[in-house]
This record gives sequence, structure tokens and C-alpha cells, in this order.
Amino acid sequence: MAAVLIVGAGPVGLTLAAELARHGTRCRIIDRLPQPSPFCRAIGVTPRTLEVWEDMGVAREMIDAGLWIRGLRSVVQGRPAADTVLDYSFLPYSHLGLPQYETERVLARHLGRHGIAVERGVALTGLSQDEQCVSVRIARADGPEEQAAFRYVIGCDGAHSSVRHALGIGFEGDAMPMTFMLGDVRIGWDLPYGMTLRALRLNEGAAPDLFVAVPLPEQGRYRVSMIAPPALVPTGSTGHGIQSEAQGPDLRHLQAVADDLLPDRPALSDLRWSSIFRISMRLAERYRTGRVFIAGDAAHIHPPTGGQGMNTGIQDAYNLAWKLALVLDGAAPEGLLDSYEAERRPVGAEVVARTRAASEGYGREAGGQPDRLQDTQIPISYRGTGWVRDDSGDALLAAGDRAPDADGLRRQGIGFPLRLFDMLRGPEHVLIAYLPGLAPGGLDELAGFARELGSWSGGRLRSVAVTDRPDAKDRPGLAVLHDAEGSFAGAFGGQAGCFLVRPDGHLGWRGGLWRDAGLRAHLGGLFLPAGQKPFPGRAAP
Repeated sequence: MAAVLIVGAGPVGLTLAAELARHGTRCRIIDRLPQPSPFCRAIGVTPRTLEVWEDMGVAREMIDAGLWIRGLRSVVQGRPAADTVLDYSFLPYSHLGLPQYETERVLARHLGRHGIAVERGVALTGLSQDEQCVSVRIARADGPEEQAAFRYVIGCDGAHSSVRHALGIGFEGDAMPMTFMLGDVRIGWDLPYGMTLRALRLNEGAAPDLFVAVPLPEQGRYRVSMIAPPALVPTGSTGHGIQSEAQGPDLRHLQAVADDLLPDRPALSDLRWSSIFRISMRLAERYRTGRVFIAGDAAHIHPPTGGQGMNTGIQDAYNLAWKLALVLDGAAPEGLLDSYEAERRPVGAEVVARTRAASEGYGREAGGQPDRLQDTQIPISYRGTGWVRDDSGDALLAAGDRAPDADGLRRQGIGFPLRLFDMLRGPEHVLIAYLPGLAPGGLDELAGFARELGSWSGGRLRSVAVTDRPDAKDRPGLAVLHDAEGSFAGAFGGQAGCFLVRPDGHLGWRGGLWRDAGLRAHLGGLFLPAGQKPFPGRAAP
């Protein structure tokens, strides 16, 4: 019996399949479409998603295929045009513009390096489960129906998810009253490369008239969106997202809106594709039923304001993959999978609420510009959820938070500075011990504990020490870093302490020393020790 079936090969399904493979679990991944979609539906990539891609090993390929979003020009009738420059120099990455078809191309190629290919023209037609497995029926466009069994199934199959429907999971919400139209066009203007533009006419008590142009990597090309005129709205149109079955607008329809809202009336040309689309706001009542999960648009849909949808789904997959792999490998209890919904559904609910509010207040933000901090997705935290533990009480950085990066770190034998993310990259948990003022000989005890901990966890946990002493050197089983520029101390609070970083980059535990009983309790609940070995060392009294 195969381990996992992933239904849907968009960015979310591809991420999940690749991450399962990186963690040692192979899967099958199917998609009903015979070919990847050519539409550039999602474009914006958040700094947090780029951190995920860095860990996966595809960030450079994604960056090379995209362009950096430099800022926003707002043209609101009755006000002077205003430019906002995006400055995320305090983060490892800025916002990237990348058409979804490029995202899928890079992820599919990355998945292929693991020896896994998407099975296309294949649809899920039935699903049932018991305590042992999930039985499915799969229909192929060019062959007979197949019956197969899997230990787990994950639906990454979009807003109209067949997996969600098979589970009977409620998907309550509503739709925006207007219909929108999209187009991929060339625009003849002098807008700087990498700048987004929005032109608005605010209407009292009603939605604004709008024209939004998001830059594509090809010089002079943009994906434009605007409200569709009534004549183009299909009768009885329902659903969410691009409605490929509906007749898309002609270039003249897009040009008419540009002429109405843009003072210089730039010429639109070379229409590659266009579409009519609807926007809904819905959240699944649950993300799991037994051995079946849903992720991405199958679990949450919302307005595209801030470019949150695809990114939220990718991070759903990133959260679930390491947990599922540990459970399938017999290294973690099955209850760990409960943390997926507990951690990710509140994120989905917050994104639905925030993007809805942003869409309803579009153009009426305080100061005339949208707040972009939350759109980075860096502040997302799982504080207070059941599978993280904080024994420090420090409000600056708590268990559940994203572990921040730190640069300027030095390591014995390496002639260039490192980033903390260099040390975190990989499928393991990482225990970081920050030991300011510790004499070099004091690292020996930690190194012994680290070796025992690695053995106890079956190699699924490694350890790093950070110190303010330039003469500190590596120990067997323990990487030792010198915080030469004080970057680590600034990011993590400057006090001695320990931080357990999960494979998804969030802090699973925080406490004072590696001897603390809290670490023993947290790891004892998280891992099923290899060979039932006793936990190393003794807990502090």
C-alpha cells in the first residue's frame, strides 16, 4: 500500500509532494488537467514563502524566473499620484513577482529531481476510509478506472475540491457582488520596472471603479484586473477564481477601463489571454477528517488583496509535510497530525478576514496606502497551540514564533560569515543553545548531550551552540558559532537560553538550558525514540 496520495498539482500540491520526498516519504500526485494551466493567476510571492523555498532549495530558481516588486503607484481620482517604495531590507527577502505557471514549472522540475512526476489527466472520483487506510477511485482520461489504497490522502485541488466534497466538509462564506476581468497585456507607459499600479475612483457607499496592473517579469507586460461590465458577466456565474469556461474580455474592454481611470490613457496591446473571475470568501469548517486532509484553496479562499492565497497554501503544505513524514516513519505519534489544523486553520481564518476587510476598504486606507507588514507573512505565529511549549516567559520571542535569521556568524574553518538560516536548512529539528560568556570548556557537556540527543532521535535532531567568544570551536556532534556582530543576540533577546527550531522554521520549544525538564517533556511527546532509547542526561531539579 502506497503511503500518500496528493490530489492537485498546483503550487500547494507540488510543494507538499516535494517536501514529503525531502523528508523521506514518497507519494503519488495526480491532477485532472492534462497540462499545467497557462494562466498567471497568482503572482505575488511573500518574503516568508521565499524563506520556505530557500529551505527547499529552489529560491534561486524562483528569483531568477521572477522580478522584485519595488513598490506601488496609487492614482486615486481627486488626489495627486503617490508612490510607495517597498523596503524590506530588515528581512532576508523582499516581495517577488512570479507568474503561477513559472512557480509550478520550477516546483515540478524540483519534484522530478526526487524521481516523482505528476500523473496528469487523472481525477479522483471516489473516496472512503477506515482506521487503517483510505480507499480511492481514480479515473484516467485514457484508461480504465483504478482502485487504490493509501495511508493518507491530501486534497490540494482548489476551491471546487473533490476531496473536500467527498468528505462532506462545510465551506461556508459568501461572494463579492461584482465580477472581475483579467488580462495579460503590454502597456505603453513609463512606469518603472517592478512597480505595481492601482487607479481608483472612489464611489460613496459602493465599490470603487478600479484598474490594477501587476508587473510580469517580461519588460512592459502586466496582468491587469478590473470590474467587468455587466454585458460580460455570465448569467448565473458562481464559484471562485478564473472562470475558464466563460468568454474572456477583448482588448477593447480592458482599454476602455484604462482610458476611464488612467490620466495618460496608455495604450494596451498584445493581449495573450483574458478571463472573467469571481471572488469568494470561504473557510473550511475543518482541515481534516480521519486520514484525509485538505490544504490551500481547498481549505480557504479569499480576495487576492496582498497576494496571500497561494502563499498561505504553500505554507499549509510546508507545515503538514514534516509532521506527516515523521508519523509515517514511526518517529512521532499520530496525534502530531492534529497540530496541522490547530496551527493552520486560524491562519486561514485571519487571512480571509483581513483580505476581505482590505478589499472592502480598498483605496480608503489611512494615509491612502495599504499596510504591507502583515502581507509579508513573517509575523505568523503558532503561540499557545498544543504542540509548542514555552518555558521562558520572554515576550520578545516565544515558542510558536518564526525563528528569525541572524547574519555575521563565524564558524571554525570557514573563512566567510554565515547566516543562521544556513545552519537551520534541512529536514531535522535543530536545538540552538545561546551561551554568552561561557568558557570554551563548558561546551563539552553540551556536545555530549547533543550526541546522545541525535542518537535518541534517530538522527532527526541536531544541535548548534552560539557564543560571544571568538575562540570557541566545534565539538564532535556540535556546531559552534561565534556571534561576531551581535546579530543573534539582537534577534533572540540577548539572554542565555535554548531554542528548538522545527523543520518549518518555527520554535517548538524555548527554555533556559538544555537540561530543563521542559525540553524533556516536549521532545518526549513529539518523538517516539529510536529503539526506545532513554532520553539523554537528567532533567534539572
